[in-house]
Amino acid sequence: MPSVALDGEPVPRTGQLPEPSLAQIGERPLGFYVHVPFCVTRCGYCDFNTYTADELVSRDGTATASRETYAEQAAAEVALADRVLTGDRPRVSTVFVGGGTPTLLSPEDLGRVLGEIRDRFGLTPDAEITTEANPETVDPDYLARLRAAGFTRVSFGMQSAQPHVLRILERGHTPGRPEKCVTWAREAGFEHVNLDLIYGTPGESDQDWAASLEAAIGAGPDHVSAYSLIVEDGTRLAARVRRGELTEPDDDAMADRYLMADEALAEAGYTPYEVSNWARSTEGRSAHNMLYWTGGHWWGVGPGAHSHVGGTRWWNVKHPAAYAARLAAGDSPAQAREVLTEAERRFERVLLELRVDGGCPLDLLDARGLSAAERLVGEGLLDARAHAEGRAALTRRGRLLADAVVRDLT
Repeated sequence: MPSVALDGEPVPRTGQLPEPSLAQIGERPLGFYVHVPFCVTRCGYCDFNTYTADELVSRDGTATASRETYAEQAAAEVALADRVLTGDRPRVSTVFVGGGTPTLLSPEDLGRVLGEIRDRFGLTPDAEITTEANPETVDPDYLARLRAAGFTRVSFGMQSAQPHVLRILERGHTPGRPEKCVTWAREAGFEHVNLDLIYGTPGESDQDWAASLEAAIGAGPDHVSAYSLIVEDGTRLAARVRRGELTEPDDDAMADRYLMADEALAEAGYTPYEVSNWARSTEGRSAHNMLYWTGGHWWGVGPGAHSHVGGTRWWNVKHPAAYAARLAAGDSPAQAREVLTEAERRFERVLLELRVDGGCPLDLLDARGLSAAERLVGEGLLDARAHAEGRAALTRRGRLLADAVVRDLT
């Protein structure tokens, strides 16, 4: 959940949605994202809306927000969603708890928020319930309790298997711990386990990246995510790059690392179903992320969380204390919103659906976009067979240049 503040129009204190957006609630799947904004320390590369304990203490030493009361506040926002999302709404098909470090909360607190969603909205029989986890914050007992609370999928932040790379990222876990976590999660009954990797860290070599891939694959998750490092303004990593202490990631090296990941994961039986995500089976894909990429509805719970329902997008106040105060007053914690035009929604569909393996329908494109699509097929960036079937779908080379392809098509 990035920390960048956005402008938009005011949101009613009740959180009420425009009728045209609310009328679409039954047309697409519905999910919940729950943001847990707490971390023990802030990683040097992180630009997410997260807070350490010291950052949540006022000048007089009083805590302005607390992990201990957070589940209650998140449950209160779920109750608000229940009041707002009226009509013929579907049962919830995905819940994703992210952060921050969600596993700083107890499994019982996470289960309480999940229970509020289940009791108020209902869950589909095959609902995917995911939480992110820092490897250092869980053990076999924690994971067993998490599974008992109703979670079906867990995503561990591995980032790298190399100690010197983890030090640059300021990641607080020891090498080898994420691999142990995969084993513990399997023993706890989790069928679906993801490892998150980051490539392109200053000082990382091809050999370092190959070793990280080997370690991740060897751990046996059914899903792997691999993201290129982005040096975000305002982070400690960006300051070190600016001072010349570290070298900014090189685009050509990033492309090489991506191809290394794709080759290694393909050899191990993983299929790339989205630009940065590989799964061993259809069931192993992240249903929650697919909901994002294919235009579903979701309600984002928590400080700074973003939501989208029927073309209306809104985002909550960022600070946990302001978030808690809004809910205590019986008000929506939303800071602002925007109602997308049809043109903006079509653009977003191209932007997001193009990232997944099925691509986007060609009928989303205007005449210039259709012409560009034909050219991109000839350049080997769009798949010829998919184009003949009426879809724009990225080739492997196209995945390397996905942003440029989107610009051409739109």
